[in-house]
Amino acid sequence: MNNEKNIAILNELIETSRDGVEGFKKCAEDAHDPQLKTYFQDRANSCEEAVRTLSVQVRQYGGEPDKSGTTKGALHRLWIDFKTALTDKDNLAVLEECERAEDVALAAYKDALKEELPETLRLLITQQLEGVKRNHDRVRQLREEAENNPTKA
Repeated sequence: MNNEKNIAILNELIETSRDGVEGFKKCAEDAHDPQLKTYFQDRANSCEEAVRTLSVQVRQYGGEPDKSGTTKGALHRLWIDFKTALTDKDNLAVLEECERAEDVALAAYKDALKEELPETLRLLITQQLEGVKRNHDRVRQLREEAENNPTKA
């Protein structure tokens, strides 16, 4: 595999991670529950760390790291704004949209691992995928709790 392909894969994951940063910040802003706000901000920080790590790899392959997220991510954040405005920004609506975004992140990382990659890059992406899975599973758990306990929503 050539460096250009590695750079392209890494930059796609950078875009996805930048979307995660902005999405989690938006969720933190919209959530009512202080614990959820803290959780979402922590996840945004984690995504920022993923961007930094991936950016180092892009530079090692001779490329320039992506500086923005995706249009799809920006549109999703607008959808979060719209949906939470209609539902008075309840925690359940925020968690549902956050889970949807984590579905996209999971797919992006899984798709990257389908490619032929140098072993060190494969290990890094696999490690970050595990973090994405943990985020996804925790958000799903929080969403299910909010669905089953309307006082938490």
